Amino acid sequence: MDIKFADAPDRSRYELTSGDDLVGFIDYRLHGDVITMVHTEVGEQYSGQGHAGTLARSALDDARSRGLSVVPSCPYVAAYIDKHPEYADLVKD
Repeated sequence: MDIKFADAPDRSRYELTSGDDLVGFIDYRLHGDVITMVHTEVGEQYSGQGHAGTLARSALDDARSRGLSVVPSCPYVAAYIDKHPEYADLVKD
């Protein structure tokens, strides 16, 4: 399966796709240099395959590369950061 990660700013979300299929996404709100990650969703047919983790890691890596602070309002992203403390420095105080 050829999975691609991309920012879709016109839809305010990060997306994972496989060909023309949407595998999953993270909705976000961007205000200045702060990105609030609101909701993570993976399609039922792709569930249990690690795609939510790929989305979270890729979104956090993108935030870091852009110099953004992160507000992890999404419970999945918050839990991912708890399990991967190398991203804790991104969390806005």
